[in-house]
Amino acid sequence: MTDPTPHQSAVTVSLQHLNNDKVEFSSLEEAFGPSSLGILVVKDLPEQFHSLRRRLLSYSSALASLPKDELEKLESPAAKWLVGWSLGKETLKDGRYDTLKGSYYVNCSPLFPGQQATVAEKYPSFPEYTAPNVWPSKDLLPDFENTFNELCTLIIDIAALVARACDKYAEANIPEYKKGYLEHVVKTSVSTKARLLHYFPKEGEANQDGDEDDWCATHLDHGCLTGLTSAMFIDEGAHPPQTGSYFAPLNELDRSPDPKAGLYIHSRTGAVTKVGIPRDCLGFQTGEALEIITKGKFKAVPHFVRGAGAGVGGKVARNTLAIFTQPNLWDMVDDKRDFAAFAKEIVEKNH
Repeated sequence: MTDPTPHQSAVTVSLQHLNNDKVEFSSLEEAFGPSSLGILVVKDLPEQFHSLRRRLLSYSSALASLPKDELEKLESPAAKWLVGWSLGKETLKDGRYDTLKGSYYVNCSPLFPGQQATVAEKYPSFPEYTAPNVWPSKDLLPDFENTFNELCTLIIDIAALVARACDKYAEANIPEYKKGYLEHVVKTSVSTKARLLHYFPKEGEANQDGDEDDWCATHLDHGCLTGLTSAMFIDEGAHPPQTGSYFAPLNELDRSPDPKAGLYIHSRTGAVTKVGIPRDCLGFQTGEALEIITKGKFKAVPHFVRGAGAGVGGKVARNTLAIFTQPNLWDMVDDKRDFAAFAKEIVEKNH
């Protein structure tokens, strides 16, 4: 099977260059500017990233394999299913409920536990951002919570470096831009949200007539920067996920057995382009809040995920992690709206 879709390499920078403020403005424009794909890849990550990624993305399959009654204990209807386990609650396309993937949402800022009660009292109508996190029993998924928190903290720290580079560009190119604004948002926000995703294996016969964006409809992220791991493809038929004391990181396929599966971006010219994030790297995408904050200098990127076709290469699931760095609910995104008002418009549209 061949894939005729255009592929394009994302702009890539090293973590060391970010640390040392050596990223050129031209690289940021190429990654995030008006004619860009809206994604920057960061390489040369800390050694612990690789084991944390493999372990957490393996947990995604283990979590989704739990009995229905256990998963229901992890749901938070009061938080609009934007804390804990969510399956079939989100409407994405043509009003259909999304049953092709399960999500596990966590308010993942390291600052969140210490401020949760205060923020919940201040914003009683925003439980999706203020409700306490829920975690599976350690008997079912040992070390899931620790692994989740460690990987999220690492990604947020790197997002802060990307934000610092964006700030330096914005300070030089946008009149009256508030110095260090984006880095401050990423470092201090308690609204940052993590979404661990499990795209279920497709059942049945191969079907050539499915929608392109069958696994995740075309959308914009509504935060500032979205940190993305590369996807882990797992043949759950050959390697069924285990829970409890039997849990172990799963064997990862070298690539999806279906070359059409993966992340797709609608480029500024309207072309649909497939973009790969190497396994040992992180990707950072631009969201709607960043486009507003930078007065359009950096553009939010429409994107979707296409699944492995049914009957292609076994019972293949796709697992990944997205970290949505977002302003605090009280931070202003433009002259009229704080992030609370902005986010409410988005959530009501999708749920």
